Formats: sequence, structure tokens, C-alpha cells
Amino acid sequence: MTMGDETPVTSLVLPVILRPILNKLETQNVIAAQTLKSALSKAENAHPGITYDLLLGIVRRAELSLDMNASVLRLQGAATDCDEYRSTRSEDAFQELNRKSAALKRILSRIPDEITDRKTFLETIKEIASAIKKLLDAVNEVTAFIPGVSGKQALDQRKREFVKCSKRFSNTLKEYFKEGQAKAVFISALFLIRQTNVMMRTVKHKCE
Repeated sequence: MTMGDETPVTSLVLPVILRPILNKLETQNVIAAQTLKSALSKAENAHPGITYDLLLGIVRRAELSLDMNASVLRLQGAATDCDEYRSTRSEDAFQELNRKSAALKRILSRIPDEITDRKTFLETIKEIASAIKKLLDAVNEVTAFIPGVSGKQALDQRKREFVKCSKRFSNTLKEYFKEGQAKAVFISALFLIRQTNVMMRTVKHKCE
């Protein structure tokens, strides 16, 4: 896999794995942590996927056997959302949106550990469906706060993409129960997380 390949895991390495590490480093050396954060963010913006390549290089050098999709998905549960994917607006609608987007990502992060237990996994799928609906309801509540037609249209477009992504995830689950390909489910869940992040970033840019 090379830099910029169209897989969701490449865009999630920075927020899910590297930023939490740098946040911990910040308690020991603020300047070093902030310098690294800034450098990695700039590098990722200029060359999407470069932090993924960096991590992959470390994993290979350490000769670790690692399923990157499952690992990033698991770690999403422990990663607190970075400012880029959280609204700082104090109104209830925005705070609720923050909660609902974080809740969906937390539930999705349980998939790698629960997928082999059919009964538990079926319950988790119900939770995911409910969390998707609640997130979409929260997005609808926020739309009223977005100024101008173009801002509303931009969020509406993101919402449609999110719904498409949700349907793909649902179809992947159906395939999984027929074929048993867990990796496809992990990748589809990561796409859903990435699309949630894109939607949150749009709200942030259009409202703050």
C-alpha cells in the first residue's frame, strides 16, 4: 500500500494513534509535543497518508504482525476526539452533535472484539443502527444554525455521503454473515468513522 491509497485507515492514523500519544507527551514537554503535532499535521495535509506510511514503516521494522484496520478501529474507542472533529459552540444542538458523533465512533470501535461472538455482535449492530439515526437527527438540529444557503448545501451533501456510507456498511454486514470476511467489516466501519469526521469538520467550518 502506498501513500494516498483510497482506504480510510490512512486518514485515521494521525487522529486516532499519533495525536493521543502526542497529547500524553504534552504533559512532559509542551513545546516538543506541539512542534511534532504541527509538523505531522502539515505533512499529512500536504501528503495525505504520510503518517500511515510512517507508522507502517515502524511496524515493519519492529517485525510486528499487526492488522492495521482492526488496530485503528479498536483504538478509536480510547481516542478522545481532537478539536478538528468537535464543535466548540455552546448551544445544546452542537453539544449533542459532539456526543452523538463520539458515541457512534465508540460503538464502532468495539467491532474487532465482538465480531466473533454472534449474539453480542448482533446486539452491537442494533446499537450502531440506533447511533447512526441519532447522529443524523443531531445533524438536522444543527442545520438551522448554519448561515447562508451554500453552508447548508455543503452539510446536506456530507449528510448524503454519510447515509451512502451507512448503507454500504449495512451491505457489508450482510456479506459478512454469508462469507465471513471480517476485514471488509473493519474497513467499512473505518469509512463510516472517516465520514463522521468529515461531517463534523464541515459543521465546524460553516458555523465557527
